[in-house]
Amino acid sequence: MMRWAFLALAVWGAVHPMWYFVTWFQANGWSLMAMVEAWHANAATSGLVWDLTIAAVALTLWVIWESVTYRRWAGLLAIPATFCIGVSCGLPLYLFLRWRRD
Repeated sequence: MMRWAFLALAVWGAVHPMWYFVTWFQANGWSLMAMVEAWHANAATSGLVWDLTIAAVALTLWVIWESVTYRRWAGLLAIPATFCIGVSCGLPLYLFLRWRRD
């Protein structure tokens, strides 16, 4: 049951934030650098960007360490999900992938 909850959270974590990104791109043009600039519009948004960046790096180190240690290579899929979509997708995806089906 918990495994499927993580998968549902990964899907939600991919779709919901992406809706905001696409909406922003449609309104402001399809410039990634403009979006990065918008992320640093003020101290509050910069703090959130750094919070998520540090969480993404920590998750990446954990995924790499566990994948190499336990030779569970599927977990590596969480890394591009984290950096291309976000931690809101990458973390629950990794938890879904590492959950053992005993």
